[in-house]
Amino acid sequence: MTKFTKISKKIKIILITIAIFCFLYIILALRPLSTELHLTPEWTENISHLSSAKEGDVPIPFKLGQSMGYFTEDGRIISNIAYPFKAAISSSWYASYSANSSSTDFYKNSGEKAGVIDEYGFPFFDKDRIYVFLPGGNSFVQCDAEGKRLWLYESYAPITAFSSSSKGTVAGFADGTLVSFTKDGQVDQKFQPGGSKYPIIVGVGISEDGNLIACVSGQNQQRFVIAEKNGGHSKIIFHEWLNEDSNSQELVKFNRSANTVWYGYKGGLGIVDLKKLNSYKIPLKGTVIQIEEAENSDFTYILSRENSKCTVTVLEPFNQVAASFSFTAESAFIQVNKDSLFIGRDNKISRLTVSRK
Repeated sequence: MTKFTKISKKIKIILITIAIFCFLYIILALRPLSTELHLTPEWTENISHLSSAKEGDVPIPFKLGQSMGYFTEDGRIISNIAYPFKAAISSSWYASYSANSSSTDFYKNSGEKAGVIDEYGFPFFDKDRIYVFLPGGNSFVQCDAEGKRLWLYESYAPITAFSSSSKGTVAGFADGTLVSFTKDGQVDQKFQPGGSKYPIIVGVGISEDGNLIACVSGQNQQRFVIAEKNGGHSKIIFHEWLNEDSNSQELVKFNRSANTVWYGYKGGLGIVDLKKLNSYKIPLKGTVIQIEEAENSDFTYILSRENSKCTVTVLEPFNQVAASFSFTAESAFIQVNKDSLFIGRDNKISRLTVSRK
């Protein structure tokens, strides 16, 4: 073989390699570019600018400062009620009350009087569910749609955490006890997670089907615990120690499918994938005050607060930060509806459309 032939073969190999590289580059270049998350402002409205309600409106509740009421997706404030002391509001009901009320009038989201809650204490509305925390802080009742008592639970220890879903209720107490209830008020789980020097429940959540409960518990070796119903007993399926103790109440929330649970801790947001029992941590400043899951997308929205600085963090699908932004406000909230994110701050409400483009 001549030297010229060897050189020719090398040139052919080089040319073929270049051709293959160019071909692959063209193919890969034709692949669609990754999309970016867009938060598009749609409107901002002052809560003092009232508009008439229309047939078919779906009222969205708000509570800002000493005002509460309802607004619509298209930016109309259809009610704004000032309250002097305390108030409770949900998508179904609202009420204002004082520190020593022996009974409380409550109203439908339309403004029509729904009934009277004949209980001393502090009402709490969660969607269409009505609870009253009784004086002394160690007992509560659930009421029906007319405000009549359905069932009562009493303990000797103060209630320190509370949550409900369509299929159950759970309460945490200062002595470290967790108690969950069926829809009709029967106790179906009761145990103490333990493991800490001082057993107190600082945050609790219950899954939509009522089968799972989770809590942030204890002081001096605080931990996060998830338990499930197991016959007449509770079976702990996950727990992890937390690096620092939180001295404030922490939010715990399951997603609708009960395959993810989020919880606040000192320094951030904890996430547990219940399918794989994997744990994730997202550092956040301040306290997590709201967790809202979008119905028609993989987005989850977290509202956290440190003094007057509020931060909205967007997660996708459930544990990756897709975006975040901050604003200053003395009072704030978030709500989610389809592809819209509603943000309340002091005396204004804004709507952002969330999309990938």
